[in-house]
Amino acid sequence: MARLIYSAITSLDGYVADENGNFDWAAPDEEVHTFFNDLERPIGTHLYGRRMYEVMAVWETLDTRDEPIMADYAEVWRGADKIVYSKTLEVVSTPRTRIERDFDPDAIREMKATTTRDIGVGGPGLAAHAIAAGLVDDYHLVVAPDLVGGGTPVFARAVRARLELVGERRFGNGMVHLHYQPKT
Repeated sequence: MARLIYSAITSLDGYVADENGNFDWAAPDEEVHTFFNDLERPIGTHLYGRRMYEVMAVWETLDTRDEPIMADYAEVWRGADKIVYSKTLEVVSTPRTRIERDFDPDAIREMKATTTRDIGVGGPGLAAHAIAAGLVDDYHLVVAPDLVGGGTPVFARAVRARLELVGERRFGNGMVHLHYQPKT
C-alpha cells in the first residue's frame, strides 16, 4: 500500500511563498536538495494543483548539465506520473501528466490501496483537501530560518490533524526537517 506524503519548505512563520509569491528565501542548498531528492525518489505519482504544477513543470526542460544534484532531482521528477487538479487548465506541458477536474478522496484511497509506489501531494491548497479527508500519511516540513511576514501558508485552510513527531534533522544552513505522522 502506498503512502500519501505532503512535503514543503516553509518559513519559520509558516509560509511557502511570501506576499509577492516569491520563495527565493526557500532555495535549498546542496545538502537540503540532496535530502529532497532522496525523499521524493520513492514517489510514483505527484498530485498537484494548477499553480504548483506550473511551478514544478520547469523540471521537465531545465538545463541541469552542470549541476548534478539538480539533474538528479529532474530525473526523479520526470520519472513520476503527475495528476493536476484544475478546473481551468486545458492542456499540460509535460509527459506522464493528466488533468482531473475535481479532487476525489475515494479515488486517492483506491490509488493508495492499489499502487506500490508512494504518492506526493504538492501545494498547500490541494494538501488541505487531502488532510481534511484523512489521506495524508506523512508530513515532511523543512523549516527555513526566515520570517516572511505573510503570503501563502503551508496549511492553506482550517484543517485539524493530531500529529506525532517521528523524526527531525538539522541541516548546516540552519534549515530543520520535521517529519510528522498522524497520531494513532
